[in-house]
Amino acid sequence: MFFFDPLYFVFVMPALLLALWAQWKVQSTFSKYSRMPTGTGINGLQVAQLLINRLRLNVNVTSIPGHLTDHYDPRSKTVALSESSIHNSVASVAVVAHELGHALQDQENYAPLKLRGAIVPAVQVGGWVGPIMFVVGMLLASETLMWVGVIGFALAALFAIITLPVEFDASRRALAMLQSNNLLVTHDELRAAKQVLDAAALTYVAAAAQALMTLLYYVTLLGRQRE
Repeated sequence: MFFFDPLYFVFVMPALLLALWAQWKVQSTFSKYSRMPTGTGINGLQVAQLLINRLRLNVNVTSIPGHLTDHYDPRSKTVALSESSIHNSVASVAVVAHELGHALQDQENYAPLKLRGAIVPAVQVGGWVGPIMFVVGMLLASETLMWVGVIGFALAALFAIITLPVEFDASRRALAMLQSNNLLVTHDELRAAKQVLDAAALTYVAAAAQALMTLLYYVTLLGRQRE
């Protein structure tokens, strides 16, 4: 069974280890700077309200359970803030500003964000159809079905790659907004916010690496099958 192919671990294990380290990094960094209050006394929710007004963003704000579950939904134009966002901390402020960076991207029709949104339906279908088609193709020795599976994996990899500039740009916008609006005023606060955002970005780098290495593994299996 190819599920136990040692080659799988050669391809995927480095990316998996990177993902585990990235998750530890983002959790530890957020935890560290969640104990660092902002000099202005402002919390994440207040940052959201202030920037929405100043930037005239046509978005709604809602609460969502969980920790670090904050996100922006371009379909409903809604910024969902987790329970940690009501705290007065540099970490919370940085995360909220990042989500507002996505809202600003949406308002300005930022091309990578639009492209990512456009391929979501195909990625959702390919994400679960691809593995099935690939396995069935291997069992039936059907190169056509295996290629269908590879295309499904390729869509997931494309999505992960497109996500990188979207997330990096949102973090860049977040830091700029926090600085230009005097929400974080000291060098230490801005440095801490950047570390939080950089740690979060690392999780997307790891996801892209996992998607690419998995795709390469299945392409390799396809080549071996043809031989």
